[in-house]
Amino acid sequence: MEIPLETTDHVVPEVKYEYLDHTADVQLHAWGETLQEAFEQCGMAMFGYMTELPKVEIQKCYQIVTDPTDDLENLLYRFLDELLFLFSAEPFLICKKLEITRFDLEQFTIECNCYGEEFDLAKHPQGTEVKAITYSAMQIYQKPEHEKNEVFVIIDI
Repeated sequence: MEIPLETTDHVVPEVKYEYLDHTADVQLHAWGETLQEAFEQCGMAMFGYMTELPKVEIQKCYQIVTDPTDDLENLLYRFLDELLFLFSAEPFLICKKLEITRFDLEQFTIECNCYGEEFDLAKHPQGTEVKAITYSAMQIYQKPEHEKNEVFVIIDI
């Protein structure tokens, strides 16, 4: 659902993700001070694999909401799948910034504002097409057991 875009300057967070080689696919590795930030970074890693994010402008804002689920892995999968759908179907949004506004770990739901613009091949270099999110080798590490919150997700390209 498109929501009004505030005219304030949008600060884009620092990059906290990397791409790891995986046979025939790619693994996204993202981290953050909070698990919420790690999820946001994982979403941005997926968009960064599809195009050069510095060329994306914030012109529109859409909100996505995940359906309730029963665990963290399914929540991460559904979150990334909603983002992929936002890119793959109208409005064909390529995001420059993700802001999770509700991160409910009791109902396992997410509400997220997605800031960006419509993908345009004349403006945005085409990276690699992401076909699907997978559960294969999905890992979620939360504090305090680990020094940072981390997620690992393999995307089918």
